[in-house]
Amino acid sequence: MNTLEVKNITKTFKLSKKQRKLEKTDDKHKIAVNDLSFIAYPGEIFGLLGPNGAGKTTCLRAISTLIKPDEGDVLVGGSSVVNESFDVRGKIGFLTSELKLEDHFTPNYLFAYFGRLHGIEKDVIEERRQSLFSRFGIDKFQEVKVGDLSTGMKQKTSIAISLVHDPEFVIFDEPTNGLDVLTARSVTDYLLDLRNQGKTVILSTHILSVVEKLCDRVGIIINGRMKVCDKLDTVLAENNEEDLEELFFKLIQDEELRGEL
Repeated sequence: MNTLEVKNITKTFKLSKKQRKLEKTDDKHKIAVNDLSFIAYPGEIFGLLGPNGAGKTTCLRAISTLIKPDEGDVLVGGSSVVNESFDVRGKIGFLTSELKLEDHFTPNYLFAYFGRLHGIEKDVIEERRQSLFSRFGIDKFQEVKVGDLSTGMKQKTSIAISLVHDPEFVIFDEPTNGLDVLTARSVTDYLLDLRNQGKTVILSTHILSVVEKLCDRVGIIINGRMKVCDKLDTVLAENNEEDLEELFFKLIQDEELRGEL
C-alpha cells in the first residue's frame, strides 16, 4: 500500500550565538522535531499544521530527503528516507517556497530539464507538459523567462515542474502563499484532483480555511511534537471545539501555560 509513514523522527539543530539571542535561550541546540509520527494514506489530503517554528518545515524536509532525521525514519511507499533516499526522490513531488526557479530559464526549458533528470521519455515529457501547462494557463508564457513572470505564474510553474514525473506522493509547503484569490483557487482545485487520482498528498499551510475545505485528516505540531492527529471532525469533537481556528489557538495557549509552570 502506498502510504507515507513518519516513524518517531527526531531532528536537532545547533544554534549560533545570534540564533540563541533571537530564541532568548542559552541552549546550544534546539530540538526541531521530537519523536514525531503520523501516517498519510493514498486518496487523501493530510494537513500538517502548527505555528511558526513548530517543526513543520523540518518534518517536510526529512520526508523529502533534504535532511536526515537524527533518529527514526520515514517510509515513502516502503522506501526509507534514511537508507533509500534515491528511491524516495523518484516517488515524491515536493514544492516549497524556499526552492526557487532560475530566473533566466523558461518554464518550457525547466520542465523538460527536470523531466530528463527523472529519466522520462521525451514524448511523455511533452504529453505531461501540454496537460499541466494547459491546466495552469502556463502555455501562453512557456517561453517567457521565469524572472519576467508574475508571482502566481512562477508558483504555478513550480507546481507543474514538481509533478513532471507524475509522483504518487505530493508534498506541498504553503502552495498558496502570496497568491491572488484566482490563482490560489486553481492550486487548491488541483490538489483535490490529485486526491481523486489516488495520490497521497501532504499539505502544510497557515490558511486554516484551506485546511477545513481540503483536508481529510489533520495533524497539529507544537514545539516539535504532534498534539492531535485524526479526521477533522473527530479532532474537533474530542477537544470540544466547533472550528479549527479555535482548536488551534487553544492548543497553543495550553502549551504556553505548561511552559510557564
